[in-house]
Amino acid sequence: MTPRLLFLSNLFPTAAEPYRGLDNATLLHALASHFEIRVLSPRPVLPWARKSFSARPEDSPLQPRWIPSAYLPKIGNRVNHLLMAASLRHDFEQALRAFQPGVVLSSWIYPDSCAALHVAHGRLPLVAIAQGSDIHHYLEIPARRRTILKYLPQAASVITRSRELSRILERAGFPAGKLHTVYNGVSLDTFRPRDQAAARRESGLAGDGRVILFVGNFYPVKNPLLLIRAFAQLEAGAPPPLLVMAGGGPLEKAGHDLAAELGVASRVHFAGRQSPADIARLMNCADLLAVPSENEGVPNVILEAFASGLPVVASRTGGIPEVLDRASLGRLSPPGDLPALVAALEQQLATPRDTTAIRQHGERFSWDAAASSYRDLLLAALP
Repeated sequence: MTPRLLFLSNLFPTAAEPYRGLDNATLLHALASHFEIRVLSPRPVLPWARKSFSARPEDSPLQPRWIPSAYLPKIGNRVNHLLMAASLRHDFEQALRAFQPGVVLSSWIYPDSCAALHVAHGRLPLVAIAQGSDIHHYLEIPARRRTILKYLPQAASVITRSRELSRILERAGFPAGKLHTVYNGVSLDTFRPRDQAAARRESGLAGDGRVILFVGNFYPVKNPLLLIRAFAQLEAGAPPPLLVMAGGGPLEKAGHDLAAELGVASRVHFAGRQSPADIARLMNCADLLAVPSENEGVPNVILEAFASGLPVVASRTGGIPEVLDRASLGRLSPPGDLPALVAALEQQLATPRDTTAIRQHGERFSWDAAASSYRDLLLAALP
């Protein structure tokens, strides 16, 4: 009999938000040959908000259900996991009766995994996924730290998406024997080296100038404004370099304003949110990927760049040095250090690229390899 897996996380895509939790959906599709899977996605909403959700066509076999979950911003650190558990309880009990899962997989430690452990109450084994900020940022918030360290030891195991996250949890007192690092996967067919000139023509970026690519949310933790400042200090050269910024968020307008203030607006292209195929094409256009984040786990975009044969300039933070571990892959700089970032960008742009070596490194991070590790841990958790 095929084992049954119940996945629970707010990080799961919808038709309206196809990139939210996309890595989780991709993982589940990779696991679908080993498990029968259903999805419960609690969505934190303000008490007066009303939202409706619908599935992407490719996710329909997982029969996802979105559950509005009461959420109190700022003041809810002590209770948001309990509010989510209360919202989940009916659908969780229904899933226990109708679907009869053997194991729960939950992504995002607080409040999602804590809520799932509360509502499961030891009746089902649960494997939790720690992604990044849900550990290295949330453990610094006393109320969330207490809740995480109360509930998380009840999990059968915890998968961390970097070794650094495992070290942080271990230092906080979490049992080391339950910690397992599994890096995210990459679609090696989507992200692969292609002819740069052809990719630039397809993307409307034709020209011989150097292209620096940023892919991410325009949030303070991602430091997009720092990258614009660094770009403005690079030698212009002939032809001058171009900065392409793919993504969106609350700092996007500030990015436009800063580029204009620094006199580089004509050379900073805000591409908006892009599909994975479009991001892959932009990576084929680029000469390097810049990841100037303040903190991170191991961002998927770095692994996608490696699979594309693209070098990376990134902050020396979180799990990034675990995968950007040799000079042929790019350069690291201290987070938030503008002069160091400028120097790293200039040095990498002046360094010949070894596309083959970078691609070979990226091939280590396939979705098949990731799914195999997840499968083994989930099967080990089954009663």
